Amino acid sequence: MGILDKLFSLEGKNALVTGAATGIGRMAATALIEAGATVMIASRKGEACEAVAKELNAMGAKGKAVGFAGDVGTEEGINTLVEEVKSRTDTLNILINNAGVTWGEPIDTFPYAAWSKVMDVNVTGVFHLSQQLMPLLEAAATKEDPARVINLGSVMGDAALGEGAYSYAASKAAVHHITKIMARELAERNITFNAFAPGPFQSKMTAFATATEEQADHVGQGVPLGRIGEPDDIAGATLYLCGKGGAYITGAILPLDGGIHVNPAPDLFGMHR
Repeated sequence: MGILDKLFSLEGKNALVTGAATGIGRMAATALIEAGATVMIASRKGEACEAVAKELNAMGAKGKAVGFAGDVGTEEGINTLVEEVKSRTDTLNILINNAGVTWGEPIDTFPYAAWSKVMDVNVTGVFHLSQQLMPLLEAAATKEDPARVINLGSVMGDAALGEGAYSYAASKAAVHHITKIMARELAERNITFNAFAPGPFQSKMTAFATATEEQADHVGQGVPLGRIGEPDDIAGATLYLCGKGGAYITGAILPLDGGIHVNPAPDLFGMHR
């Protein structure tokens, strides 16, 4: 076995990626499948997940995908998703809590309902799904090869960048903190918890500012490295944390933001530049 296979192969691994029909979730799921994992893709739109799984399986990669509906915004939805996962596998090597929602509005009109809606999915959903899948994660985990959980945070969870998405930014700060708490408490169960803190990537959530190449280039001008994120940036980080090379890392908040966290732009999406 060569060093690349030793460090990054995921053959024989089972993974669940929430919110994986589009954006960063799909980027991460694609990387896992190409590395040999069997990946369950779940989001509220089950038909979209089935279609994405079919597309990914057509790549001829080492791994395979299966798509189905899964809602992490309610307790009932999470419990249904957990039962669906349990019906397909007894062990879970990798969980990527990617599903998320946002709400953007000026501070003077930002509504009360925008807090519970965003927090339910972005924070409560991350915690409760991880909690309910703990038996499957523990069943897959060993000291030498822990089970891996990656939570989706954001550069907005560290830098003071509201951009009208106040509950979203606060929720991502909470994701970063709960990731560290769970990393500390669950290390003894051989489960690692880390988080991505992405800057701007092309996705459904950021389509208002990155949908076209011209828009993406404009936003990229405010990033220290001069561009927005690309699928390979997510793929590399995913394989690093999920493969053998990431077995000794837990509690990390990995900034995938082109340097924004150390040199934040006046506004993230260039709306005022």
